Amino acid sequence: MNRILSRGIKLVPIVITLLIFSYSIGLAEDPALTLRESIDTAIKNSVLLHGAKEGVKGAEAQKNEAFTAFLPRFSTSYSYTRLHETPMTTFTATPSSPPFSVEVGTRDNYNWAVEATQPIFAGGSILANYQYNKQGLAISRSEEERTVQDIVQEVKTTYFNVLRAGKLLEAAKQAVELLRSLRNTAQQFFDVGLIPKNDLLYAEVELANSEHDLVRAENSLELAKASFNTALRRDISTPVQLEDILTEKPFALSFEECLKTALDNRPELKAYQLKVDQAQSLVKIARSGYFPTVSVVGNYSKYGDDPDVSGSEFQDQESWYVMAVANWNFWEWGKTKFQVDNSLARENQSKDLLANARDQVTLEVKNAYLVVKETEKQIPVTKKAIEQAEENYRINRERYQEQVATSTEVLDAQTILTRARSDYANALGIYHISQARLERVMGIIR
Repeated sequence: MNRILSRGIKLVPIVITLLIFSYSIGLAEDPALTLRESIDTAIKNSVLLHGAKEGVKGAEAQKNEAFTAFLPRFSTSYSYTRLHETPMTTFTATPSSPPFSVEVGTRDNYNWAVEATQPIFAGGSILANYQYNKQGLAISRSEEERTVQDIVQEVKTTYFNVLRAGKLLEAAKQAVELLRSLRNTAQQFFDVGLIPKNDLLYAEVELANSEHDLVRAENSLELAKASFNTALRRDISTPVQLEDILTEKPFALSFEECLKTALDNRPELKAYQLKVDQAQSLVKIARSGYFPTVSVVGNYSKYGDDPDVSGSEFQDQESWYVMAVANWNFWEWGKTKFQVDNSLARENQSKDLLANARDQVTLEVKNAYLVVKETEKQIPVTKKAIEQAEENYRINRERYQEQVATSTEVLDAQTILTRARSDYANALGIYHISQARLERVMGIIR
């Protein structure tokens, strides 16, 4: 029994080690988050998008409210009237006979009525008001679309910034490894008296500087991850593991294609055009004041001297009527004209704003397109620079090993190599970020 217990105790550390190892493997095998998954998460969690959707709901309710003006309106009322005395009338049978009084009404009077009003003609104001609110709903949907596109751009930017920061961190780590190896070599040379003390100190200073750069690169990566988590509305300290898609994919569209896509798809331009349409609807509403309004009214009433309006001996219990009503304010000292003038001015103003927005979109597309093409050209240049810098470093390192080159030459070569790797990482990251911005100013989501 003791032997079995002893063996069990010896197996405990092994089991714990295996569990820890299995857990570590499980963490390492967690799938990387893709860009599409990141965008979907951000859209799902965005409070800005939720607010935009609420704006759409409000605008839809306003449109439905405007539609009700086409339909008849129904109202009902119930009233009670008590007179100070019973209504009487006086009669005289003959000139010589005394007058006598007769009741002609009741002191207590109850009335219940139902009325329906159907507008027939309002100078076009009802239809114009409905169109105005329908256009307002379309504007709200454009705002929702704009919010989605802003979210997509933010996610793409933070996503590529994380990947870029990761590559810059890798370049910083490689620089530290190279400088640490150089410092160790310099220490060996100094120990056998092949180099002076200041050469060793120079290598140690450069190593310390590269370690400082490594810390800055680590902090930059953590900040990029925090920004990414914020864009997705996750906890700021959530671990971030992303699929690396920083590739050298060429951008094939021409500027003219990008501009046409932007002018056709930008939600801001759609909103400005809808505001022009709204201004035209307001002009129609103002001009309706020149015309009369016509409606049909139907009324059904019940009377009585009791609360149940069951009639009385002096009045029928029920009555009804249908009438057509025309109302026309034909003179208001130019009020309608001034309203029309104001609406026309707002229409012209909205057209000017639309033209200005189109100019701004054209400029944004041009700027974003040039940045994309510039960074696209930098990628092969920086990639080639890495190959040249690696070869330069190799040659200088071998020459230093043979003591035919100084440590300064090796350090300079290493600095050039680190800068080349960093430039390549920056070029890739900026290229993808600038593409995301161009897609945003084009008004498309990919």
